[in-house]
Amino acid sequence: MSLGSFIKKQFIDILQWTEDTEGVLAWRYPMADNEIQYGGSLTVRESQVAVFVNEGKVADVFAPGMYKLTTQTLPVLTYLKNWDKLFESPFKSDVYFFSTRIQTGRKWGTPQPITVRDTDFGMVRLRAFGMYSYRVTDARKFYTELSGTREIYTRDDVEDQLRGIIMATMASSLGTSGVPFLDMAANQALMASKIKADFAVALERYGLGLDEFNVSSISLPEELQAALDKRIAMGMAGDLGKYTQFQVANSIPLAAQNEGGLAGVGAGLSAGMVFGQTMAQGMQAAQQATQQAAPPAAAAPPAAAVAVEAPEARLEKLKGLFDKGLISQADYDTAKAEVLKN
Repeated sequence: MSLGSFIKKQFIDILQWTEDTEGVLAWRYPMADNEIQYGGSLTVRESQVAVFVNEGKVADVFAPGMYKLTTQTLPVLTYLKNWDKLFESPFKSDVYFFSTRIQTGRKWGTPQPITVRDTDFGMVRLRAFGMYSYRVTDARKFYTELSGTREIYTRDDVEDQLRGIIMATMASSLGTSGVPFLDMAANQALMASKIKADFAVALERYGLGLDEFNVSSISLPEELQAALDKRIAMGMAGDLGKYTQFQVANSIPLAAQNEGGLAGVGAGLSAGMVFGQTMAQGMQAAQQATQQAAPPAAAAPPAAAVAVEAPEARLEKLKGLFDKGLISQADYDTAKAEVLKN
């Protein structure tokens, strides 16, 4: 080495990281051609960890504190460099600082619905969103598995990988929990607790610790929402008779759209008692109108009286179903119009 090169070479006396950039989890100290001065000072602040790496191998790890760099404080590096005797000359080594502060308020979500197994519905497709927080707990694992030799490794870099881990963990956790999805959906804390336990295990492999995990919202697909609405309606009906009335009343707007109209669909409803009664009463009213318009005929034997419910009574029944929430506004309006038409 020439005298000029030796004079230009700088020796590092103090190694430290001020964390002046937000969101950085790992930072490599800029060595260039510089060398670390023997007996130099290493300052590791609270919420930091420093790691010395020699030729790609993790050597010594330093917790928060101030250290004088000697063979006593660098035992692993001393072994790797074969310093069998005390050295008093500068040396080269890669030094990485890691932030162990909790990264709070990190958002997670499912851009596309994920499919999970469920004891009630077999398979459920859902979207969920929430927040979580984490921190670096094992700098050695974090360096080996994630950050590597990059000069800067940010939380955005690691969270790109965490998104996939969250999705896989959710599908596995909810699918093997044995807890019905309806119970978890009703208790988001229960769902978050189950996912958090498995997610924490997955993060441990990468030297990360999960601090908090919560579920803020769950979005269900339309087909599952329809099934839930039907189950709720059955609960509100209370008995099979009322539920049958609800089913018939709910079919009226659909029947009106068919080619056969209400009569065509009504013939196919074995349980359509309310609907059949409405149609019979409409036919009876039409027959009476025809008899009033026709000329008098010979007296016929009296026929058995047919009990005809007044339109007001039928309307009151429909209003009662609507007030109890068993039929929608559209169903009520359609049925009411049919009664008035008859």
